Amino acid sequence: MAIAEDVISLDKKLSELITKYEQYFIGLEKREPLTLLGEVERLVRLHTGVPINNTMYKHRFTMLVARLNTYREHWNRILKLMEEGRYSRDRFISDLHLRQKDKPEKKQPGLPIESAESDIDRLVHEFREARKACNMPTDKITRELVSATIEKQKPLLAARLGTTNLAFRVVIEDGKPKLKAGLRKH
Repeated sequence: MAIAEDVISLDKKLSELITKYEQYFIGLEKREPLTLLGEVERLVRLHTGVPINNTMYKHRFTMLVARLNTYREHWNRILKLMEEGRYSRDRFISDLHLRQKDKPEKKQPGLPIESAESDIDRLVHEFREARKACNMPTDKITRELVSATIEKQKPLLAARLGTTNLAFRVVIEDGKPKLKAGLRKH
Protein backbone atom coordinates (compact mmCIF):
# COMPACT_ATOMS: atom_id res chain seq x y z
CA MET A 1 0.00 0.00 0.00
CA ALA A 2 1.07 3.57 -0.50
CA ILE A 3 1.69 5.86 2.43
CA ALA A 4 -1.48 7.87 1.71
CA GLU A 5 -3.76 4.83 2.10
CA ASP A 6 -1.83 3.59 5.13
CA VAL A 7 -2.14 6.92 6.95
CA ILE A 8 -5.89 7.05 6.29
CA SER A 9 -6.24 3.42 7.40
CA LEU A 10 -4.15 4.08 10.52
CA ASP A 11 -6.32 7.08 11.41
CA LYS A 12 -9.56 5.06 11.08
CA LYS A 13 -8.22 2.04 12.97
CA LEU A 14 -6.79 4.20 15.74
CA SER A 15 -10.15 5.92 16.22
CA GLU A 16 -11.87 2.54 16.31
CA LEU A 17 -9.26 1.24 18.78
CA ILE A 18 -9.83 4.20 21.11
CA THR A 19 -13.58 3.54 21.03
CA LYS A 20 -13.11 -0.19 21.68
CA TYR A 21 -10.83 0.46 24.66
CA GLU A 22 -13.30 2.92 26.16
CA GLN A 23 -16.08 0.35 25.73
CA TYR A 24 -13.83 -2.26 27.36
CA PHE A 25 -13.13 -0.02 30.35
CA ILE A 26 -16.82 0.81 30.76
CA GLY A 27 -17.70 -2.87 30.59
CA LEU A 28 -19.52 -3.03 27.26
CA GLU A 29 -16.73 -5.10 25.67
CA LYS A 30 -15.76 -8.27 27.50
CA ARG A 31 -12.23 -8.55 26.09
CA GLU A 32 -9.42 -6.11 25.53
CA PRO A 33 -9.16 -5.28 21.76
CA LEU A 34 -5.70 -6.83 21.33
CA THR A 35 -6.16 -7.89 17.68
CA LEU A 36 -7.06 -4.35 16.62
CA LEU A 37 -4.15 -3.03 18.68
CA GLY A 38 -1.88 -5.47 16.83
CA GLU A 39 -3.14 -4.23 13.46
CA VAL A 40 -2.52 -0.61 14.42
CA GLU A 41 0.97 -1.41 15.73
CA ARG A 42 1.75 -3.32 12.51
CA LEU A 43 0.82 -0.27 10.43
CA VAL A 44 3.03 1.91 12.62
CA ARG A 45 6.00 -0.48 12.38
CA LEU A 46 5.57 -0.68 8.62
CA HIS A 47 6.42 3.00 8.16
CA THR A 48 8.64 3.63 11.19
CA GLY A 49 12.19 4.27 10.03
CA VAL A 50 11.12 4.57 6.38
CA PRO A 51 11.60 8.08 4.96
CA ILE A 52 8.31 9.75 4.03
CA ASN A 53 8.89 12.41 1.38
CA ASN A 54 5.48 14.07 1.50
CA THR A 55 5.53 16.53 4.41
CA MET A 56 1.78 16.39 4.97
CA TYR A 57 1.75 12.57 5.31
CA LYS A 58 4.93 12.62 7.39
CA HIS A 59 3.38 15.09 9.85
CA ARG A 60 0.04 13.24 9.97
CA PHE A 61 1.81 9.90 10.52
CA THR A 62 3.95 11.37 13.30
CA MET A 63 0.88 12.85 15.00
CA LEU A 64 -0.98 9.54 14.81
CA VAL A 65 1.98 7.66 16.30
CA ALA A 66 2.24 10.20 19.12
CA ARG A 67 -1.51 9.87 19.74
CA LEU A 68 -1.21 6.08 19.85
CA ASN A 69 1.67 6.26 22.31
CA THR A 70 -0.22 8.65 24.58
CA TYR A 71 -3.31 6.46 24.58
CA ARG A 72 -1.22 3.31 25.08
CA GLU A 73 0.28 4.81 28.27
CA HIS A 74 -3.21 5.80 29.43
CA TRP A 75 -4.58 2.31 28.74
CA ASN A 76 -1.66 0.60 30.48
CA ARG A 77 -2.19 2.78 33.55
CA ILE A 78 -5.91 1.92 33.65
CA LEU A 79 -5.20 -1.79 33.11
CA LYS A 80 -2.75 -1.72 36.01
CA LEU A 81 -5.34 -0.02 38.23
CA MET A 82 -7.91 -2.63 37.20
CA GLU A 83 -5.52 -5.45 38.11
CA GLU A 84 -4.89 -3.85 41.50
CA GLY A 85 -8.63 -3.28 42.05
CA ARG A 86 -8.23 0.49 42.37
CA TYR A 87 -9.98 1.51 39.14
CA SER A 88 -12.69 4.05 40.03
CA ARG A 89 -15.37 2.76 37.63
CA ASP A 90 -14.95 -0.75 39.04
CA ARG A 91 -15.21 0.62 42.57
CA PHE A 92 -18.25 2.70 41.63
CA ILE A 93 -20.03 -0.36 40.21
CA SER A 94 -19.14 -2.55 43.21
CA ASP A 95 -20.26 0.21 45.62
CA LEU A 96 -23.50 0.53 43.68
CA HIS A 97 -24.14 -3.21 43.95
CA LEU A 98 -23.39 -3.15 47.68
CA ARG A 99 -25.76 -0.23 48.23
CA GLN A 100 -28.53 -1.95 46.27
CA LYS A 101 -28.01 -5.16 48.23
CA ASP A 102 -28.17 -3.36 51.60
CA LYS A 103 -31.12 -1.17 50.59
CA PRO A 104 -34.48 -2.09 52.16
CA GLU A 105 -37.27 -3.19 49.85
CA LYS A 106 -39.48 -0.09 50.05
CA LYS A 107 -39.22 2.90 52.37
CA GLN A 108 -42.30 4.29 54.02
CA PRO A 109 -42.95 7.87 53.00
CA GLY A 110 -41.60 9.93 55.88
CA LEU A 111 -41.19 13.51 56.85
CA PRO A 112 -39.37 15.85 54.47
CA ILE A 113 -36.75 16.42 57.17
CA GLU A 114 -35.83 12.73 57.13
CA SER A 115 -35.46 12.73 53.34
CA ALA A 116 -33.34 15.89 53.51
CA GLU A 117 -31.13 14.23 56.12
CA SER A 118 -30.75 11.11 53.99
CA ASP A 119 -29.92 13.31 50.98
CA ILE A 120 -27.19 15.03 52.98
CA ASP A 121 -25.82 11.67 54.13
CA ARG A 122 -25.85 10.43 50.52
CA LEU A 123 -24.04 13.55 49.32
CA VAL A 124 -21.43 13.24 52.08
CA HIS A 125 -20.80 9.62 51.13
CA GLU A 126 -20.62 10.39 47.40
CA PHE A 127 -18.36 13.40 48.00
CA ARG A 128 -15.97 11.31 50.11
CA GLU A 129 -15.91 8.57 47.46
CA ALA A 130 -15.26 11.14 44.72
CA ARG A 131 -12.37 12.63 46.72
CA LYS A 132 -10.94 9.13 47.24
CA ALA A 133 -11.19 8.48 43.50
CA CYS A 134 -9.27 11.73 42.90
CA ASN A 135 -6.64 10.74 45.51
CA MET A 136 -7.63 13.63 47.79
CA PRO A 137 -7.96 13.54 51.61
CA THR A 138 -11.43 12.84 53.00
CA ASP A 139 -10.93 13.31 56.76
CA LYS A 140 -12.21 16.92 56.81
CA ILE A 141 -15.42 16.15 54.91
CA THR A 142 -18.19 16.17 57.49
CA ARG A 143 -21.95 16.19 57.35
CA GLU A 144 -21.98 19.70 58.84
CA LEU A 145 -19.56 21.04 56.20
CA VAL A 146 -21.63 19.69 53.29
CA SER A 147 -24.89 20.87 54.89
CA ALA A 148 -23.48 24.37 55.51
CA THR A 149 -22.21 24.59 51.93
CA ILE A 150 -25.61 23.61 50.55
CA GLU A 151 -27.51 26.00 52.84
CA LYS A 152 -25.18 28.84 51.86
CA GLN A 153 -25.77 28.24 48.13
CA LYS A 154 -29.54 27.57 48.25
CA PRO A 155 -30.70 31.24 48.25
CA LEU A 156 -28.42 32.14 45.34
CA LEU A 157 -29.47 29.07 43.34
CA ALA A 158 -33.16 29.60 44.14
CA ALA A 159 -32.95 33.17 42.87
CA ARG A 160 -31.10 32.13 39.73
CA LEU A 161 -33.23 29.06 38.90
CA GLY A 162 -36.52 30.50 40.14
CA THR A 163 -37.40 27.57 42.42
CA THR A 164 -36.46 26.10 45.77
CA ASN A 165 -37.09 22.56 44.55
CA LEU A 166 -33.40 21.69 44.07
CA ALA A 167 -31.51 18.41 43.90
CA PHE A 168 -27.77 18.21 44.52
CA ARG A 169 -25.29 15.74 43.07
CA VAL A 170 -21.55 15.16 43.15
CA VAL A 171 -19.56 15.52 39.92
CA ILE A 172 -15.86 15.47 39.12
CA GLU A 173 -14.65 18.36 36.99
CA ASP A 174 -10.99 19.02 36.17
CA GLY A 175 -9.97 16.26 38.57
CA LYS A 176 -11.80 17.80 41.53
CA PRO A 177 -15.13 16.73 43.07
CA LYS A 178 -17.82 19.42 43.22
CA LEU A 179 -21.41 19.73 44.37
CA LYS A 180 -23.80 20.66 41.55
CA ALA A 181 -27.43 21.69 41.85
CA GLY A 182 -30.30 21.15 39.46
CA LEU A 183 -34.06 21.00 39.42
CA ARG A 184 -35.59 18.11 41.34
CA LYS A 185 -37.45 15.72 39.06
CA HIS A 186 -40.77 14.87 40.72
